[in-house]
Amino acid sequence: MKSALLLTGLLAMQSAMAAAPPKASNGLDPAAVQSVTLGNGMTVIVWPKHDIPNVALYNFVKVGSRNESPGITGLAHFFEHMMFNGTSKREPGEFDRIMEAQGASNNAYTSDDVTVYQDWFPKTTLRTIIELEADRLQNLAFVPKVVESERQVVYSERRLRTEDDNQGKLMEQVQATAFVAHPYGNPTIGWPSDIQSWRIEDLQQFFKTYYAPNNCTLVLVGDVQPAEVFALAREYLEPIPAQTPPLPIRTKEPEQLGERRVVVHAEAQTPLLQFAYHSLAAADPEMPALELMMRILGQGDSSRLHRALVEQDKVAIAVDNYWQEGFDPGLAWFFLTLPADGDVVRAEAAFTREIAKVAESGVTAAELAKAKSLVIADFWRSLATINGKAQQLGSYAVFHGDQRKLFDAPATYEKVTPEQIKALAARLLTVNNRTVGVLVPVMGEEGEGE
Repeated sequence: MKSALLLTGLLAMQSAMAAAPPKASNGLDPAAVQSVTLGNGMTVIVWPKHDIPNVALYNFVKVGSRNESPGITGLAHFFEHMMFNGTSKREPGEFDRIMEAQGASNNAYTSDDVTVYQDWFPKTTLRTIIELEADRLQNLAFVPKVVESERQVVYSERRLRTEDDNQGKLMEQVQATAFVAHPYGNPTIGWPSDIQSWRIEDLQQFFKTYYAPNNCTLVLVGDVQPAEVFALAREYLEPIPAQTPPLPIRTKEPEQLGERRVVVHAEAQTPLLQFAYHSLAAADPEMPALELMMRILGQGDSSRLHRALVEQDKVAIAVDNYWQEGFDPGLAWFFLTLPADGDVVRAEAAFTREIAKVAESGVTAAELAKAKSLVIADFWRSLATINGKAQQLGSYAVFHGDQRKLFDAPATYEKVTPEQIKALAARLLTVNNRTVGVLVPVMGEEGEGE
């Protein structure tokens, strides 16, 4: 999702442009997006889009597993659940009932870096939705029986997503092995013993620290007027007191000086291979090159790895990749699913050969042109809805420090050269910079080992 988009003439024309900046050549109008910072430090961003009478509201809270430490892992994700469970003014479930009565819906997600709350609603209910958001941000209740109920829900979710999912199980072990110092090594869902031992005091302190207005970025996109939104924000949200800003994450992951490996034994139909390389932060200027490189290598049936490993060598039945984007350098992942009788050693050797080719020989102009077309097309698709616009706008505001950088997106991809990708691969995709995870199928009771 990252970016880049984006005279002559007569003096009079230039003056007009200076007085009123034109729409970007991509058809987007940066001037339409307005923002204010409330007195308590909350940022409110509004992008009016009047195509349909609906609104998307996204509240980006800058807290994720990156902000956790041993003993309280999983708390950021836990609050994703708790924020729907009542306030001092409203009973558990009332938040959802009010929204449904207004024709609205909601959701949320937690990552390593942020927790994002999403509301979709008719424009006629704007005041109600902003009041609801203000209420749970200021008055969240910590009722012991509700906390215990949600604790069990989260633990069940952990079993489903990690303990009962072989890719998730292996990924958790690889991530914990790849990071020796940085809290990115913590699973977003939390470690089992931590989930079972959170105290009410832990929750209250975590909420006070991170769910402060000065740690939130509120984005609204849809059939609204900025002035109306800002007025409601000042009425309901600005009275919420700011808090002392959270302590910065000072830990830098030390350079990895040699390959790390982890082996997981589990009941499974097929062996799995994962490769995780220390990578880039979201705001790194080289992120567009990384995205294009990953697209060329592992996205789709025409990718290099699919053609080489699935179609030609037949050492894998599926190949995929994923890159982690956050405030700090994350991981670039590659996932290989092998046949039931697959040869792990052979598959790893074939993968390593294909990866090395990028650093040694680079990518072709045709490969890069195709990747740019696909990435830019995906970018435009992401802006086709008010939800996508809100997600993108908030991501740029939070991870890049300026939502206006969204409007430069396609242009940053277009500037990437084959030489850039070759140099980036030579720097990042090395054996010494990777962690390899192997899932070995076993019969009967599962166990783990290295």
